[in-house]
Amino acid sequence: MTAESAELRRILTECHTIAVVGLSADASRPSHGVARYLKQQGYRIVPVNPRYEAVLGERCYARLADIPHPVDMVDVFRRTEDVLPIAQQAVAIGAKCLWQQLGIMNLDADRLAREAGLDSIMDRCVEIEHMRLLGSPRRPGT
Repeated sequence: MTAESAELRRILTECHTIAVVGLSADASRPSHGVARYLKQQGYRIVPVNPRYEAVLGERCYARLADIPHPVDMVDVFRRTEDVLPIAQQAVAIGAKCLWQQLGIMNLDADRLAREAGLDSIMDRCVEIEHMRLLGSPRRPGT
């Protein structure tokens, strides 16, 4: 296993509560499918999107600072140029990891997160990496 794969495996094993920033209630959107998969795998999903009251049966928050409990990972489904303030919020709430999904690579956000002691992942899908490294396919019938 590569060092990078070992790091991803550690993050996926240690992070249990995942705030999904930009989570859509639209089942056809990638954020919805990834969050649904993670929830099925036993992760606690915390939707962050000011447009909704709830997504996937979970209360939705307008911003990270509104979440009343600790968050391990901040999983970002937003445009690259929107990520830096999200990274600042992730640091402020004491998250352990900033994860920028496929196609998202904000270098300033990555640097800020790393300098604050967070793990920082860019341009990767949490679901794909979970399936690849932890070998957990979707449950039958879901």
